[in-house]
Amino acid sequence: MTHITISKSNGFINKVVCDGHTSYGVSGEDIVCSALSSIVQTAVLGVMFVAGVNAKLVRDEKRGFLSFEIPNNLTSSQQHDVGVILDTMLCGISDLREGFSDFIELEVNE
Repeated sequence: MTHITISKSNGFINKVVCDGHTSYGVSGEDIVCSALSSIVQTAVLGVMFVAGVNAKLVRDEKRGFLSFEIPNNLTSSQQHDVGVILDTMLCGISDLREGFSDFIELEVNE
């Protein structure tokens, strides 16, 4: 199971931690893990290359671990863009979790 913890501050997502493989299928063929990874990693790319924010990123592919943290010193434009990107990521994760709740655990802390 993949455990996802999303932390918010003042209504904005500022930290995401994904830990573990979903174990829906065999390694390399797990469509749920692949979908979840695509959602989260695309959000990271959006934050870094579209919004221009240098998020603190930690990855361990073997363990199935990815975390990223948004710095506090964003411009209002960056804050807006990061908010849109990460809120969209959360929508995607939530939707995927609805169909595969035995494989994805989602916790949102405000």
